[in-house]
Amino acid sequence: MKSNILWFLLVAHMSWAQTKTLHPEAYLKIVEKYHPVARQAQIGIRKSNAQILEARGAFDPILRHYISSKTLDGTSYYQYNAPELSIPTWYGIEVNTGVENLQGDRLDPSQTTGQTSYIGVQIPLAKNLLMDKRRAALQQAKLMNQMAFAEQRVVLNQLFLDAMEAYWHWLKCFQALKITGQNLDAAKRRVEFVKRSVELGDRPAMDTLEASTQFMYLDNQNLTKMVDFENATLQLSAFLWQENNAPSSLSREIIPAEVWTDMSLFSNFDLSLPSILEKVDSFHPELQAYQFKIESLNVEKKLKFQSLLPKIDLQYNHLMKDKSTTNSGALFANNYRYGIKLDLPLRLSSGRGEYQSAKLKMEEASIQLSQKKQQIQIKINSYFNQFQNLKKQIQTQEKAVSSYMALTKAEESKFSQGESSLFLINSREIKALEAAEKLLDLKAYLFKTVYALQASAGLLI
Repeated sequence: MKSNILWFLLVAHMSWAQTKTLHPEAYLKIVEKYHPVARQAQIGIRKSNAQILEARGAFDPILRHYISSKTLDGTSYYQYNAPELSIPTWYGIEVNTGVENLQGDRLDPSQTTGQTSYIGVQIPLAKNLLMDKRRAALQQAKLMNQMAFAEQRVVLNQLFLDAMEAYWHWLKCFQALKITGQNLDAAKRRVEFVKRSVELGDRPAMDTLEASTQFMYLDNQNLTKMVDFENATLQLSAFLWQENNAPSSLSREIIPAEVWTDMSLFSNFDLSLPSILEKVDSFHPELQAYQFKIESLNVEKKLKFQSLLPKIDLQYNHLMKDKSTTNSGALFANNYRYGIKLDLPLRLSSGRGEYQSAKLKMEEASIQLSQKKQQIQIKINSYFNQFQNLKKQIQTQEKAVSSYMALTKAEESKFSQGESSLFLINSREIKALEAAEKLLDLKAYLFKTVYALQASAGLLI
């Protein structure tokens, strides 16, 4: 498959020098824009928007038209034509208007012949007055939409954390390969130096074997680090995708940016523990998702409470027979039709059960929210303690690396003057190499911890 990484980097506004480097910020932009997980999170939001549109449909005006007729043995019993427009409102009141046209020879005396128009309302007086299924569905759809945004942040937080862990591992492997390469070059020069010294009679032939053995050891180390770097590159490539949902591989020409000392990467991060803990309640997406869930359950509880009320519906229509019909000004004086419907379960067993279930769901969600909040606070404190400890360890390890390198150089200087041995140089060099690799591990761990701290607080995205 043809790689399209260069195009990705240009989209991310990445700057290029003589060597092509992939900066963490540009890398994250690529991940956010093209990774399938990030795209799926966007789809979740669009689905919730569709659910809101679907719930709003319950408030759409409805046009009905009923036509009916009966003719038997040449007798026209009736011909009925009745268009009607019904308009639901947010407060449970339904406004309706229409026209009835009734003609025929065999009609019920209670029916009005000819054309009659009307305008009226249907009002719930108890059940469904403050809450009904339509309003509950729309409110819950809006809350689900907000929850979808919170869940998107949860997904992106974890995705960014995983992506950056891969990046820091890639950078660490690159730096380790660079260090072993430098040591390998130094060992090669030392072998050549020893060979010339042996030829001149300044060194015993045994030193050639000692220098060659060290070179072979470092050569193997370099090959191992090369494999580690290639595998880390493959792991990083798993987060790089193209616009057409096709995976892409990272070119070997691209290397990580050397940002170990670039603390400006954290300039947008909050690294103050009290401040982070203060922001958690308001900004953590997982807690927000729980809060939206509780609000949705509260809407459900209000809806279930309606089942404890009697259903009393009032319907009133003002009638107009012809243009001469006038309104007397009183609702029940003339030209009207009304009805009242009462529906009351005597034991309310279903309503009481549904209402209790809704309250228990809210209680359960509140407990889960408290538990999740505690887990998040513990995780934040743990990462922060780890962050503080790693800074101290790195300072100590940097001093150790400087000391080991100084000892190695001093031993090499003494060796060039015939006052030391290759065995001591090799020992110092291996110790310095191990210390440098340990420092790389600590730095990678520090950067991973900083991002983990932000992700645990929900602040990474």
